[in-house]
Amino acid sequence: MYSFSSPLPYDPSHGSPGGGGGEKASTWTLLRSLECMSLSVDMLDGEKVALVPNSLKPPGAGDDAAGGGSGLPATQITSNSRVNELLECPVCTNTMYPPIHQCRNGHTLCSSCKPRVQDQCPTCRQELGDIRCLALEKVAEFFELPCKYLSLGCPEIFPYYNKLKHEAQCNFRPYNCPYAGWECSVEGNIPFLVAHLRDDHKVDTHTGCTVNHRYVKPNPREVENATWMLTIFHCFEQHFCMHFEAFQLGMAPVYIAFLQFMGDENEAHNYRYRLEVGSNGRKLTWEGIPRSIRDSHQEVRDSHDGLIIPGNMAIFFSGNKKDLKLRVTGRIWKEEQHSDTGPSSLTL
Repeated sequence: MYSFSSPLPYDPSHGSPGGGGGEKASTWTLLRSLECMSLSVDMLDGEKVALVPNSLKPPGAGDDAAGGGSGLPATQITSNSRVNELLECPVCTNTMYPPIHQCRNGHTLCSSCKPRVQDQCPTCRQELGDIRCLALEKVAEFFELPCKYLSLGCPEIFPYYNKLKHEAQCNFRPYNCPYAGWECSVEGNIPFLVAHLRDDHKVDTHTGCTVNHRYVKPNPREVENATWMLTIFHCFEQHFCMHFEAFQLGMAPVYIAFLQFMGDENEAHNYRYRLEVGSNGRKLTWEGIPRSIRDSHQEVRDSHDGLIIPGNMAIFFSGNKKDLKLRVTGRIWKEEQHSDTGPSSLTL
């Protein structure tokens, strides 16, 4: 059952009770509802919902001096920055999204932090229970917020409920480190990751778009001790990651080589690459589009999106010797530069 105590009645077209235009009036109406509305729902996904009053004054209702002579009191929330403060979780400081929880005294926090505080309000230490702040959730619908990656260059501003969807796909969001040797949690932009790979992971960097990769491994029939390699190529003013490794497919060892573009997927489609391996008059060739490092190394490997070399063929290419010796060659080119003479290449 719903119960409401009505807001102060007035016609928004005539401004607020204390004066002001229609835009200020609509903002005042919305915020005034936080003070005047009370609602309780016995059943909403098993939660009790209540709106707790906030102390707000209508435009022009005194405190002119505090409002700088504009007729706007200091307690009125008239800017997105003030609303951002209301929507900031006091525990994690992130923007709160529904369900927004509150204690009986009206202190709010996000749903992710509620289990962390053991059902105790971090502000007043009262029991939280299952109370939703529907008024704040409703207010949020009327405001636009900047992307969380504003500091990284994203200029976009979105309605509250569209912000998360954008941020999940934002081109300015940081990239994860593509190093596959261990779980590396470092993230950042491309120049930062290139320096990180070179300095912290000691990855080799080559200038040019010709691949000439030599892989040597003792006892090729064992994958447990198989090593993998990562090399960075810099060409066309872009960076690419070349992966080569062994993994187990069923009971047999398999080798894979593939290229990843250090940038977004839409840019990766501007490039192509070709890899070859062979000897004794035989050759395997792979040609494709480099995957973006937005896709993890494991995703690319498990999809077999690259040059696959079965274990027995790898041994055959090595001359059936005790040590596995493979040479992977190839090139990278930009699709728009592909001509009758073939893609351009630079010798490393």
